[in-house]
Amino acid sequence: MSARLVVLISGSGTNLQALMDASADEAYGAEVVAVGADRDGIEGLARARRAGVPTFVVKLGDHPSRAEWDEALCAAIAAHRPDFVVSAGFMKILGPQVLQAFSVVNTHPALLPSFPGAHAVSESLAYGVRVTGCTVHLIDAGVDTGPVIAQETVPVEDGDDEETLHERIKIVERRLLVEVVGRMARYGWTVTGRHARLGRPEDSGDRSQSQHPGRPEALDRPETGRSTK
Repeated sequence: MSARLVVLISGSGTNLQALMDASADEAYGAEVVAVGADRDGIEGLARARRAGVPTFVVKLGDHPSRAEWDEALCAAIAAHRPDFVVSAGFMKILGPQVLQAFSVVNTHPALLPSFPGAHAVSESLAYGVRVTGCTVHLIDAGVDTGPVIAQETVPVEDGDDEETLHERIKIVERRLLVEVVGRMARYGWTVTGRHARLGRPEDSGDRSQSQHPGRPEALDRPETGRSTK
């Protein structure tokens, strides 16, 4: 049975498209069951609708406080009973209710912990690094501070500007995200402190900390699919 994914977006949805394309193969092990956004009228929502995937929009400005927005977003995600959540270009910081209820995977266009935040590519160029890359990580309460699952390098070429470098990073980022999400769906993952590992439980030699996708029946089961260490 395929793992159920809810994907959160804020823009064109190219990472979303890569996940939907991968999930067309039953062997991939995961299915995008819903797409959520923080605003209307974006191409990512149109991509989902063309593919017949349910969508929802939870706008921050429609709620009196960020805490109430977080509660509404959590409820909207939970309605689709995901095994885990993928933040694929979602430009809002997720709150404690969402993070307590679901494991959330994110991509970042730099090699964390270097250059966290929304301006990673421009800051990498300004610093003068010769190698950058992308990171797939689990989201925690900080800004790009969650346990790293996978990283891949991208060289900075002479003459690169923010646009050209970011486009090359995105190519690697899409592939790495698809690979990581598929392995999480098929084999589970472990998290011990800051160390995240993908693979079958027997591969890690520590079955006690193995996490596998699980479908929470209600929000009073916050630790489903999450490490407790």
